Amino acid sequence: MGTFSSCEDMFGHYLDKQPSNELSEEDVFSSWKNTQAYYYDIYNFLRNGLAYINNSWMDAATDLAENSYSWGGTRSSFNIGNYYAAGGAPEITATWEHYFRGIRKCNTLLQKIDAVPLDADETSALRQATANRMKAEARFFRAYFYWELCLRYGALPIIEVPLDPEDESINDLPRPSSVKDNYAYILQELTACYADLEDDLSIAAANLGRITKGVNLALQSRIKLYLASPRYQDLGLATWQDAADAAQLFIDQFGEGTHYHLYTAADAPSAYSLAITRRVFDGNPEVIFWRNDAVGDWWPNESPVGYGGNGGLCPSQNLVDMYDMANGTSPFISYDDTGAPVYLNGQPTVAVVSGYDDQKPYANRDPRFYRTVLYNGATWWNRAINTQAGGTDNPTGNANATPTSYYNRKYLDDSQTNYLTGGTMYRNWIFIRYAEILLNFAEAENELNGPSDAVFSALQKLRDRVGLTALLSSRTDLKDKTSLRRFIHKERTVELAFENHRSWDVRRWNVAKEALSRPIYGLTITSNGQQVNYERKVSQTRIFEDKMYLYPIPEEEVWKTGIANNLGW
Repeated sequence: MGTFSSCEDMFGHYLDKQPSNELSEEDVFSSWKNTQAYYYDIYNFLRNGLAYINNSWMDAATDLAENSYSWGGTRSSFNIGNYYAAGGAPEITATWEHYFRGIRKCNTLLQKIDAVPLDADETSALRQATANRMKAEARFFRAYFYWELCLRYGALPIIEVPLDPEDESINDLPRPSSVKDNYAYILQELTACYADLEDDLSIAAANLGRITKGVNLALQSRIKLYLASPRYQDLGLATWQDAADAAQLFIDQFGEGTHYHLYTAADAPSAYSLAITRRVFDGNPEVIFWRNDAVGDWWPNESPVGYGGNGGLCPSQNLVDMYDMANGTSPFISYDDTGAPVYLNGQPTVAVVSGYDDQKPYANRDPRFYRTVLYNGATWWNRAINTQAGGTDNPTGNANATPTSYYNRKYLDDSQTNYLTGGTMYRNWIFIRYAEILLNFAEAENELNGPSDAVFSALQKLRDRVGLTALLSSRTDLKDKTSLRRFIHKERTVELAFENHRSWDVRRWNVAKEALSRPIYGLTITSNGQQVNYERKVSQTRIFEDKMYLYPIPEEEVWKTGIANNLGW
């Protein structure tokens, strides 16, 4: 049976269809209208990453944040090393079923679409052109779904035909001995489907949200960067040169002066914030690959308790310490391969020349900090956030109050914060935006050639956008490949914080154990009425073992098919 649901809220007017419900496969592919509805439904398999792990975020399973309330799934799963816990199931186990269902839907469409009869008002040429585009999108999605699966589970059977779930021959599907076969297949499929996708430079406004040539190249840029990285480079599928070339190709084909560019003050004030919250429909030039849902009903779980919220995603001091100073310097002396400051006895060593003051930790910081984190003293909705011990947003006895002294601001559109204003705050979820392409290029180019004008230029654009105009090329602490690598890892982390990158970045850099088993730091903030005192504290301890680079294969699949589980599980 095929069950269809409307995708209008996700993408917009071109998916404003009224699909059928509960049709047989024969019914679906005997009508072009039904076939199109089946195809539109493939887009529903793109996941909105906002708080989807039992109301917690993937980044609450990294060193960037902690979930405040007890029902957040990461607290009972990732954070304590329990990858079989029900709380983490939406990510750790349901992902398997979700994307394999999507793959089956793609395979069915590809197998059946060419036999769908013509409508009375259709020509063969028009139908073939439309069908070719739909098949190209299905191949893209199949490749993308496999990419998401293989990041989590490693090598998997490659399935290109719709399988009957009652057919016991499923049990005989071979699992490749290496994930190399999967990644080679994914790149091959992306290359093969490219020509028949919509062109970003001429796409009609009504078709915004469709998979395009630009989306394809952007995903190839990410994949080649990953495959050139330490964890995957021995597979021999991509070099740093390949990764740099892939990012440069996107920039040349679809970057500045053509279609996509960083959202800057020339587009609107508060550009960095709007790059995340403003929809493509409303003129966001930075978003490449995205999903949008209409109603911001997640807001109550993701706001300070003093406003009636439940806290939700609470940034860590570990993340806060990664932000540079407004003068363009780094506040601490040394950083590791995860991009984080090196802590000695629970404290990073201050670089005095930067002007950082541990008792004025929020003064003169990278503007992205102020748009990402709600901190003690930050003004939000006409009052100051108070996360002092016992304060309005950190009251004694409130189980949902922030454990770190911070709340998340990044996705909260200050002009449309739902029940405070009556507006609609869109749940804009971005898979790839132009900032990532620049970071991809900078990382690959540095690994190739070390510090260069090309690397500094790509990074400088991100910093100029938010007002960090001090020239990186003039910094004396970024003159060798290693120091610049660590800086790029830090820059990538703060630019893309809470966009579901950190978990995969630290894995591909082969530093997941260092990043994901470190203590999560917060602050204890007190005041004597005249002076506020800030003291770092361990807010949460974490567990991460080498086997956790991959998830376990869901137990049901192991029992049902006999597939071998991943090492250590």
